[in-house]
Amino acid sequence: MRRTRFTLTALIAAMTLSAQTIDRTRPPQTGALPPFKLPPVFETVLPNGLRVVLVEDRRFPLVTLRLAFEAGAKFDPEDLPGLSEAVGSLLTEGTRARTSRQIAEELADIGASMRAASGPDGLTVSAGALAENLPKLLDLLADVTLNAAFPEDEVKLYRNRRTQELLAERSEAAFWADQKITAVVFGSHPYSRENPTPESIAKLDRKALAQFRDIHLAANNAVLILLGAIPPREQTLGLIRRRFDAWKKQPLAARPAPRFPAAARSITLIDRPGSVQADIRVGRLSVDRLDPDYFPVVVANTILGGGASSRMFMNIREKQGFAYDAHSSNAPRKNAGLFTTVTQVRNEVLEPALKAVEAELDALVKQPVAESELEDVKNYLSGTFVLGLETQAGLASQLANMKLLGLPESYLETFTARIRAVGPAAIQKAAARYMAAGGASIVVVGDAAQIAKTLEKFGKVTLEKAE
Repeated sequence: MRRTRFTLTALIAAMTLSAQTIDRTRPPQTGALPPFKLPPVFETVLPNGLRVVLVEDRRFPLVTLRLAFEAGAKFDPEDLPGLSEAVGSLLTEGTRARTSRQIAEELADIGASMRAASGPDGLTVSAGALAENLPKLLDLLADVTLNAAFPEDEVKLYRNRRTQELLAERSEAAFWADQKITAVVFGSHPYSRENPTPESIAKLDRKALAQFRDIHLAANNAVLILLGAIPPREQTLGLIRRRFDAWKKQPLAARPAPRFPAAARSITLIDRPGSVQADIRVGRLSVDRLDPDYFPVVVANTILGGGASSRMFMNIREKQGFAYDAHSSNAPRKNAGLFTTVTQVRNEVLEPALKAVEAELDALVKQPVAESELEDVKNYLSGTFVLGLETQAGLASQLANMKLLGLPESYLETFTARIRAVGPAAIQKAAARYMAAGGASIVVVGDAAQIAKTLEKFGKVTLEKAE
């Protein structure tokens, strides 16, 4: 009994002492994340130039695939912006052998999904199904890729739907702000043309769609990522060869030259009479993912405006109350990137709000980031990156992007280490090159009668109309 009483007393004393040494005003420290380890990857190239990447993942009886082409909006003819987007949307809407409805019904019968979408650099067909239905999924993939017919009734339906969507988009100030900052930063490069126009949608026809498909959706311009509970390697390659061997290799279109305007101060005001708020974008040309400055820019952007704990959010929204939304973004492309800050403010606080944005940009250049803030951001970026690779879809998409953008094979496994290697000096250097307010372009969408004179305090203003 005495021993039990002594043991209990000692235990209570130890717990009391332990409780006294814990500082409950501070969150617990985050332990180091283990680096991401890529599953075994097999890659080969078929005689027609089709690159095939196979990754086994037997956690679930599923397969996920990506068929990616360097065939994005940068290849749109100047008078047909939105062509790549339309090709992606219409690929699955009818082939020589199947109608749109038949494709949808066959996908539903095997519990599969399939869609295609276009971005600045690439056009990607995404699909997934139960592993046992892989042969049927590959049948459908080959059919929509090689034999899309772009039926006239589907093209007409797309023109009508996309026109209505565009009208809705153009009614929003944010659309004009995003479109203009992209055009200013990228200049005459095709990256500047992200959206279709009413005129280009009206001009879409089967001939233009088929011509784009025939030029850009070639075997030697494609990479097929197949991930999941796939059959043994030779059996899987046999399934792929039987469906894609007849796909012809062909000469590829020249890539647009990576020529962009030098960074320079400019201010553009897009007049939108009656607006009670101003949509502000401050933007600069940024880096692609192969640039050594890419990781410092990613970290700097997250510190500045990458979430609810970022500097812009905490100062411009929470402390000053200037805006409901205050964030920044860094969008890399194959040959460049676009860095922007985004705010929407009341007309009467335009001046202090824009000054606050510029002050936050310049603070990244002038003052080293505190270690505690930097560590929090590194933990956040590392954690979200690794978490995004946990699903088949997330990993397949990252692998497809790696191939499209020409990233090294080690990219995924070294991402978190390279994020953690970024120091305060590297952030200041990158911010000075790609984020400082002095060389930034400013775009504001709002009522010129209300805000033009305020904006002129920041420099010479070019006035345009929201058409």
